[in-house]
Amino acid sequence: MPSIEIQIMEGVFSDDEKRQIIERVTDAFASVAGQTIKAGTSVRIQEIRSGSWGYAGNQITTEIALEMKQKG
Repeated sequence: MPSIEIQIMEGVFSDDEKRQIIERVTDAFASVAGQTIKAGTSVRIQEIRSGSWGYAGNQITTEIALEMKQKG
């Protein structure tokens, strides 16, 4: 069945926020695919170590990601 993988920077989201992400992504997928497929949908959050991610040629750290999150 479907497997959805989400990559985030470590230390940016709390356990409760990750739970909400998993719930909401699953619900969004089910709104298109249906409830039968929802029951077999797997969502995995992979946390990337601070400094091991780059965007537009710049290294991203947990601190930078937290600043981005605060801006909304």
